[in-house]
Amino acid sequence: MCFLRRPGASAGWIWWRMLRQVIHRGLQSFFYKLGLFVSRHPVFFLTVPAVLTIIFGFSLLNRFQPDTDLESLVAPSHSLAKIERSLASSLFSLDQSKSQLYSDLHTPGRYGRVILLSKPGGNILHQADVILQIHRAVLEMKVNYKGYNYTFSHLCVLRNQDKKCVLDDIISVLEDLRQAALSNKTTARVQVSYPNTKLKDGRSSFIGHQLGGVMEVPNSKDQRVKSARAIQITYYLQTYGSVTQDLIGEKWESEFCKLMHKMQLDHQDLQLYSLASFSLWKDFHQTSLLARGKILVSLMLILLTATLSSSMKDCLRSKPFLGLLGVLTICISSVTAAGIFFITDGKYNSTLLGIPFFAMGHGTKGVFELLSGWRRTRENLPFKDRVADAYSDVMVSYTMTSSLYFIAFGMGASPFTNIEAVKVFCQNMCVSILLNYFYIFSFFGSCLVFAGQLEQNRYHSIFCCKIPSAEYLDRKPVWFQTMMNDGHQHTSHHETNPYQHHFIQHFLREHYNEWITNIYVKPFVVILYLIYASFSFMGCLQINDGANIINLLASDSPSVSYALIQQKYFSNYSPVIGFYIYEPLDYWNGTVQEDLKTLSQGFNTVSWIEQYYQYLRVGNISATNKSDFISVLQSSFLKKPEFQHFKNDIIFSKAGDENNIIASRLYLVARTSENTQREAVELLEKLRPLSLIQSIKFIVFNPTFVFMDHYGLSVTMPVLISGFGILLVLILTFFLVIHPLGNFWLILSVTSIELGVLGLMTLWNVDMDCISILCLIYTLNFAIDHCAPLLYTFVLATEHTRTQCIKNSLQEHGTAILQNVSSFLIGLVPLLFVPSNLTFTLFKCLLLAGSCTLLHCFVILPVFLTFFPPSKKHHKKKKRAKRKEREEIECIEIQENPDHVTAV
Repeated sequence: MCFLRRPGASAGWIWWRMLRQVIHRGLQSFFYKLGLFVSRHPVFFLTVPAVLTIIFGFSLLNRFQPDTDLESLVAPSHSLAKIERSLASSLFSLDQSKSQLYSDLHTPGRYGRVILLSKPGGNILHQADVILQIHRAVLEMKVNYKGYNYTFSHLCVLRNQDKKCVLDDIISVLEDLRQAALSNKTTARVQVSYPNTKLKDGRSSFIGHQLGGVMEVPNSKDQRVKSARAIQITYYLQTYGSVTQDLIGEKWESEFCKLMHKMQLDHQDLQLYSLASFSLWKDFHQTSLLARGKILVSLMLILLTATLSSSMKDCLRSKPFLGLLGVLTICISSVTAAGIFFITDGKYNSTLLGIPFFAMGHGTKGVFELLSGWRRTRENLPFKDRVADAYSDVMVSYTMTSSLYFIAFGMGASPFTNIEAVKVFCQNMCVSILLNYFYIFSFFGSCLVFAGQLEQNRYHSIFCCKIPSAEYLDRKPVWFQTMMNDGHQHTSHHETNPYQHHFIQHFLREHYNEWITNIYVKPFVVILYLIYASFSFMGCLQINDGANIINLLASDSPSVSYALIQQKYFSNYSPVIGFYIYEPLDYWNGTVQEDLKTLSQGFNTVSWIEQYYQYLRVGNISATNKSDFISVLQSSFLKKPEFQHFKNDIIFSKAGDENNIIASRLYLVARTSENTQREAVELLEKLRPLSLIQSIKFIVFNPTFVFMDHYGLSVTMPVLISGFGILLVLILTFFLVIHPLGNFWLILSVTSIELGVLGLMTLWNVDMDCISILCLIYTLNFAIDHCAPLLYTFVLATEHTRTQCIKNSLQEHGTAILQNVSSFLIGLVPLLFVPSNLTFTLFKCLLLAGSCTLLHCFVILPVFLTFFPPSKKHHKKKKRAKRKEREEIECIEIQENPDHVTAV
């Protein structure tokens, strides 16, 4: 091996260049030998992957198990809200607090919930009798389990004071309205206030989440209700942690939903929307059931596209079956990866629907690159050498891109990832990438060997019969000549590569390359890129986190319908926030009272402290010291029927004869708009810092916070660390690749594509949830997969001009890129017809990833690379110097041998 030193080059630069060339040639030599080994043992490399697929495929069928814990999948695994939940639960039982800690969709434990909506212009309060009939039907509903009948009274959460079922206070309001109607009183005599109303037993109750679509009486001081459109009732079930209790609760929920459907048929004047604790998981899993048929259609479309794009008019060199077998190779590798996942006790969830599309997008790129590599080999070589040459040409680049896939998704599967669904997906994707790589060089490589052998022996690429001679074909009809044509009439002494007749390559060479490099087209491309960058930047400034769980559910599901109605009519107030004071406090102190008032300012409070202070003022009772404060609280205030329920909000301790309040709680509710979830996150972020600087030691908690706490940071972390990992690898390999400018251009291209997808998907109303984040990680790799071969071929080209270099790069890799991206995008079309928010997100993000990559590879890079480095002038100077040196040698030979000018 000889290295010539360029004038002015340093010794260090020479050594780095030597090292790069040694590594590159070493890898090419290794893959050449691997290709030879595969071509000499094709049956072995065909059989081993097939056997692995059969073994692991059976395990997939036998060990399939869905994941039913939605919180562990989509909620941040490590969050302060979970610590706060544990602390709050250690003070006050959350199971007993479910009715007070109202949460929209994330209520813990078993429950049944229904919204009753009147017709437009109607007043739901006038239909109290009908609603109470439905309520009684729920209470009387029986569930049979092992011969025993269970009703709601057997399963409900019990109140501590009287051991009766916990029911929403709106039921008491409706009973008062019905009694007033029966006693010929007008409903106006029964005053219902909003959001706090006085009940018959004297209690003040917050009904802001139980009464919706409220219109108040004008100029009413006590916020009296004039009419309401909707009522929401929740039936809470006890959770003991036993399997039997859970099974009975599940059956009760199922019967509850059936009963609500039946009641809807019986009461056409009301609209009923029901929800149970299993509804979210059921509708999350429903996406997989809805998408099964569409995924098969998608596979058929990809098979058809790959088969057609691999075909030629030349029946000898056409490779339709190789395109089809390439797609099947990725399918069986995905089946094997799924089998390994379930063998290792993995549980299926609907986010894994994206893996077949992710694996197909990367795997078919390797398939089409190997086909292009085969077409670039010399036909006069034996088929085994041609396979080895194709491996040497293609597998170095494919190994690099597969390694980057593994690094990106490996970083996503690391402990830094705080969303379990993302972590499980990335782990599965890493296995899929490794198996894709193995199956392509083994299984598909063996198929390439057999196809090459058929071509060398002049067998038809479809019918596998011997192709007749040209003289025999000339005597046959035109249709027969068309079917058995091997392209002999097209091949001339000027055209050494008959594969140039492939329709995509012909289009690129004869039409597209000349058009895109035309000087009049370039200004329009620059304007197009500026528009693309502007919209991308605008979208990046409007990113929203996708903590709303309905983004992952089937779009026509009961849960989504319920959530939309709930958001429309019951979003005036935030989820009820539990305010837990976990240290002893001098409640009788005036300063402490002012601090509590300051903390609860702006909130609608449900508080024993507030009620107790008011009780002391009304009764003109003095309680300015500890003993008086606690004595009156225990002996008088908590004995009153209207205040007895506050016993559950205070924890007393007794030290000798002295009583102390060691912990207490109150409830805060904020006024909100329809965007309740975002405002709830803002409330959490405002209240938490106050707990660190205030003298009052408190925590705040609501079950919704578990799903929302730092969700934006948790969900964006995987793509940040994956992007950082890829960037670090590309920077560290700057001096190990053949040309460092290749890595530089690759970083710029991938950044442009990633930001473009991020901005455009935001403008397309896609939030940052776990699905869109996984698509962004994939976009990084998809862009590298397609841009890297094009860029490295360009920077290493030795043509006179950049324009000619980019033409050659497109001619060499454009066919494989166009084949793969078109197959990928066509395969996404069936996802559009799956009625699920999850698949809509997947479709939008992957469509943008494929489109932006295609735009860069065929429009933006071919133009911009003609403006910027690397320069090709030194190649031109080298060629001129070589031509001048050759002319001088010829002149010397002519002078020495004047009689042999012709020979020279």
